[in-house]
Amino acid sequence: MRKVKKAVIPAAGLGTRFLPATKAMAKEMLPIVDKPVIQFIVEEALASGIEDILIVTGKGKRPIEDHFDANIELEQNLKEKGKTELLKAVEETTNVNLHFIRQSHPKGLGHAVLQARAFVGDEPFIVMLGDDLMVDKVPLSKQLINDYEKTSASKLAVMRVPHEDTKKYGIIAPDQEVEPGLFSVKHFVEKPSPEKAPSDLAIIGRYLLTPEIFEILEVQQPGAGEEIQLTDAIDTLNKTQRVFAREFKGIRYDVGDKLGFVKTNIEYGLKHPQIKTELREYILGLEERLKAEETPSEKNQKQPKK
Repeated sequence: MRKVKKAVIPAAGLGTRFLPATKAMAKEMLPIVDKPVIQFIVEEALASGIEDILIVTGKGKRPIEDHFDANIELEQNLKEKGKTELLKAVEETTNVNLHFIRQSHPKGLGHAVLQARAFVGDEPFIVMLGDDLMVDKVPLSKQLINDYEKTSASKLAVMRVPHEDTKKYGIIAPDQEVEPGLFSVKHFVEKPSPEKAPSDLAIIGRYLLTPEIFEILEVQQPGAGEEIQLTDAIDTLNKTQRVFAREFKGIRYDVGDKLGFVKTNIEYGLKHPQIKTELREYILGLEERLKAEETPSEKNQKQPKK
């Protein structure tokens, strides 16, 4: 059995949900306090034992490559000024075995993953999406790798979501729970309406796939949104190879939309050693300040009707 040593991070999306900020900036470079989102994804990969990482980029994504490249002038400046902690933080971004390839046209997640075919070869690999930060005692990617070492089969991570939200996700139709939290799957559905959703188990941004997925993606027809959907290809793979779903029980931070991004910054800020105390004091005093700034009409709207 081949070891899982490679990861693919699709980062070619247009970032339309964060316009105008992402008009000239890669959404993956938006910071969670002081660290760009994509760095959290790379760190999870490394903590899971991944040795080689391919980032699939697109137009306007050059800052991602620059972030993980050495900046000799900056590093020398920090060294001369004795800013050792900052120097260490900067140098950590360069000690990674990264590769880059460009997706010339945004044709969907399945098409982005297909760009990794030469990089992956005949090995199993992890796909990690940048919209989801996962926190658990064991990194989620490592959980999938541990499952693979027992079954030699493709895996994907799922999490229970409110039923009305199924239209936002790929959803699994579970077959049976083969062990606690690990399901065999009847079929997969991309973004079904709530009345057609086979379950509340939504696919979240981590996959472990065998290389046979590429043969399917090569001929996969466009699906939802007229894009080549990875979920559709996995459903086809499941007809000839077992595909399992691992239910994630940790904390998922959705940084793919504005509200989730702001919430994540607040929670990470409350844990950040440099700002956590002042941020907590600010939040505690914020409600009183907002009440003091309310206009008379806003106060009247909150009064209970008689």
